[in-house]
Amino acid sequence: MSRVLRIGTRDSELALWQARTVLRQLEAAGQAAELVPVKSTGDLILDKPLYELGITGIFTKTLDVALLRKDIDLAVHSMKDVPTALPQGISEAAVLQRASPRDVLIHKGLHFLGGAGRVATGSLRRKAQWLSRYPGHEVVGLRGNVNTRLRLLRENPWDGAIFAEAGLERLGLLPESCAVLDWMLPAPAQGAMLVVAREGDTEAREAAAPLNHPETALQVAVERAFLRTLEGGCTAPIGAQARLQDGELLLEGGLFSLDGSQAITVSRKTKPSEGARFGEACAGEILDSGGGALMESIRKSLAT
Repeated sequence: MSRVLRIGTRDSELALWQARTVLRQLEAAGQAAELVPVKSTGDLILDKPLYELGITGIFTKTLDVALLRKDIDLAVHSMKDVPTALPQGISEAAVLQRASPRDVLIHKGLHFLGGAGRVATGSLRRKAQWLSRYPGHEVVGLRGNVNTRLRLLRENPWDGAIFAEAGLERLGLLPESCAVLDWMLPAPAQGAMLVVAREGDTEAREAAAPLNHPETALQVAVERAFLRTLEGGCTAPIGAQARLQDGELLLEGGLFSLDGSQAITVSRKTKPSEGARFGEACAGEILDSGGGALMESIRKSLAT
């Protein structure tokens, strides 16, 4: 293929790492490609018709708009940030092999776990699960890119902050002293990278296809089906992890109240061929076990 594929990227360090990874893999497969910086959403004129196409992801819409405008040919996203319904005209081209899906605690010593403590995170999912395990702690908000959040942790009197292990690893910022939170359910698709293309761009889709990792694609499809069935358009503290083990597909999932006082979880296994239907069935079990009422409560709380 003589065409040089344009890979859109934002200018954050993690976004650039992801785009360069896809660039290297495409070039290794014999496909010419280049990185194309995309201006922030605030610099783009986002007209109403584009939003009506379903561009809703706060971390993905800048690249989605550029893709639909044909300014780029491929976009690379942290898959956990991608809405479960892709915008009209955009489709999945490849899911790269997953890094660690786990969360980790970057801390200033773990003595606080036995008493009062203050932990930072901007994630409702992480906050709810932390408070479920440590109800006497305070959880404070934390926003910004990885480097900004690490700096804020150093500058503030917090005991620790929660990060995705994959992001820290990719940037070479994972300290040896961090605590792996193996009890915390990760965000659906955490640790996975998604490459998307325009639906009608057969050349770009075929060029990206060799980058797809089938096992990861199956895992994240199950997790995102679980999320899609539960959320109903509402951001909520939802965690899920699917994995293949001894020829079976396992899913652990959970829905948590905002304050962590309620937790409705599921752990099931099935044949890998069940795929997304399995994720939907597990979410249905959550909803039937009180999750429907809990989701309604969460929607009302977030709307006020």
